[in-house]
Amino acid sequence: MNDVRLVLCTFPDGGQARQIGTALVERQLAACVNLVPAVESIYRRKDKVESATEVLAIFKTTAVLWPDFEQALVELHPYDVPEIIEVSPTAVFEPYAQWLRESVG
Repeated sequence: MNDVRLVLCTFPDGGQARQIGTALVERQLAACVNLVPAVESIYRRKDKVESATEVLAIFKTTAVLWPDFEQALVELHPYDVPEIIEVSPTAVFEPYAQWLRESVG
């Protein structure tokens, strides 16, 4: 059974990404989070093309926890409309998937 979910989310800086990532791992809503610093985001906002340097967070959670994870992330995130994209991988190394399931509540 592949219940593993990856969640992509950008943050304005490493401090906020680390703080929120740590909170979600401590709450056992995510097994871990990888922080990828200095990604450049180019986007349209209010009919204007803008760009910003952000930190990409890659969270690992489960399908069962997704609703609680999403709610907590929205509550903690500094953006009004955060980028939160849940991805269902087609395959996951089973020992890793088992560790992930054991690491979350």
